[in-house]
Amino acid sequence: MSSLIIRLVCGLLFVALVLGVVARPPANFAQGLGMLLPGVFLLNFALRGTRRSRLPRKRTSTSSGAAPPSGSASP
Repeated sequence: MSSLIIRLVCGLLFVALVLGVVARPPANFAQGLGMLLPGVFLLNFALRGTRRSRLPRKRTSTSSGAAPPSGSASP
């Protein structure tokens, strides 16, 4: 439920940012880029949510027969 609230708040903040840009356009290009970056972050959270990644995590096997790392071998 909290992720839904976060997505809703981020969506509303993005809409407010867009309406602010339409009502009062930025004075120069750098100011426009400065407003674009937080807008992209808000839109990303509003669309995707708080998920870390869509890719599955790699599972590491901890078998006892595995060779030790090269730095820990003694001569």
